[in-house]
Amino acid sequence: MTVAPERHLIKKYANRKLYDTRTSSYVTLEGIAGLVRDGHEIKVVDRETGQDLTQVTLSQIVLSEEKRGPVSDGGALHERGQALLDYVRKTLNVPSDLVNQMERRRGDLEGIVDEAIERALRRLRIPSRTDIDKINKRLDQLSVQLKGTGSNGAARARSRKRKAAR
Repeated sequence: MTVAPERHLIKKYANRKLYDTRTSSYVTLEGIAGLVRDGHEIKVVDRETGQDLTQVTLSQIVLSEEKRGPVSDGGALHERGQALLDYVRKTLNVPSDLVNQMERRRGDLEGIVDEAIERALRRLRIPSRTDIDKINKRLDQLSVQLKGTGSNGAARARSRKRKAAR
C-alpha cells in the first residue's frame, strides 16, 4: 500500500521563519528540501500578503545545497540539487530558457565568489588552493632532483672517505 504524498502549506513570517501548517511546527530550508526529496508537494506563502513564495524558496534551497560543497559522497550533493531543480521545473513549469539562464548565472556567481575568496586569502597572506598546488608541484620537482643527485652525492662521499682512509 503506497501513501500519497502530502501537500504542505508553509507560511513565511516577517522574521523569515517558516511554519509548516500540516505539522504545526517551524521548519528550516533543509526540512523543506527533505519534504521535496520525499515526494511531498509544498507551497510557500507570505503569511501577511498571501503571495506565493514557492519558487523563491525552492531557488534558495537549490543554491544553499550547491553552496555547501561536496559531501562524503561527491555525487550525493549533485543528485540532491538535481532532484530539487527537477521538482522546480515540474511544479512551476519554468521555461527552459529561464532555467538555463539561472544555471549559467549560478556558474558565473560561483566564479565571482571563488575570485573574491582568492583575493581575500592573498590580502591575509593565507595560501590558496592554487598556491598550495604550486608549492606541492615544486616540492615534487625538488624531490626528483634530490633523488637524482642523492645517489651520486652518496657515492662521492664514500669515495672521499676511502681516499682519506688510504
